[in-house]
Amino acid sequence: MKTDDLVAIDIHTHAEVSCWNPFDNYGEEYDRAADKYFRSTRRPTIEETIAYYREKKIGFIMFTVDSESQIGRRRIPNEEIAEAAQKNADIMIAFASIDPHKGRMGAREARRLIVEHGVRGFKFHPTVQGFHPYDRMAWPLYEVIAEYKLPAIFHSGHSGIGSGMRCGGGLRLEYSNPMHLDDVAIDFPDMQIVIAHPSWPWQDEALSVAMHKPNVWIDLSGWSPRYFPPQLVQYANTLLKERVLFGSDFPLITPERWMKDFADADFRPEVHPLILKDNAMRLLGLGS
Repeated sequence: MKTDDLVAIDIHTHAEVSCWNPFDNYGEEYDRAADKYFRSTRRPTIEETIAYYREKKIGFIMFTVDSESQIGRRRIPNEEIAEAAQKNADIMIAFASIDPHKGRMGAREARRLIVEHGVRGFKFHPTVQGFHPYDRMAWPLYEVIAEYKLPAIFHSGHSGIGSGMRCGGGLRLEYSNPMHLDDVAIDFPDMQIVIAHPSWPWQDEALSVAMHKPNVWIDLSGWSPRYFPPQLVQYANTLLKERVLFGSDFPLITPERWMKDFADADFRPEVHPLILKDNAMRLLGLGS
């Protein structure tokens, strides 16, 4: 990644459309509910996202969410995202997503994606994937991630996925309480853990875990900075300023909107470069 040419690094973007696989309409009701919740139907292809971020001179990490066990919907191939990242390595990094229910077969896939496809990290969504992060079912996956000293992003807090559906689509919010990452941080100190999003209604739990465990970070994706809880801004300005990361949650929120609202929020000027780019460079092991 040519970091000198970039104004920021977005740690949290989603692949929404596969150009390798045909559209899987199974579980499409989750899409319709998400459209209503997020007030957006924007679903660009991977190539469209690359062109957008290149124009904005923003580096980005992209991933899908493998929820095949919980929802039964075919995932976007991790290899498709990895191939796009290899072809656009100046601006894009691929993370993978593997359903923890896949156990040791999932761990084998993780190793192959790292070694053969250059994947640089992993994404988990406990609510959508239906597991507690501390469940030892996920340990084989974590062991591979920790062996290669790669980061893992975990969704935290409320989920727009399933919101408004009957029974919330059967998805359990409690799985995404960030306190569940405390055990993971203890047992896998070589795995950098990123708590994604302002963790409402558990923001204080997220700050506590990050304060206590030096391998835990927080990304600021999924919300406009104008709505961040005040204690999140306080800690991003002070004690956690070197472990807070810019993320947009694109395409649900665009980086232009996020960065505009960030500039107007109560973040100290000296932490802006840390949050927008420098912290992500350290997390990802990128040179200048």
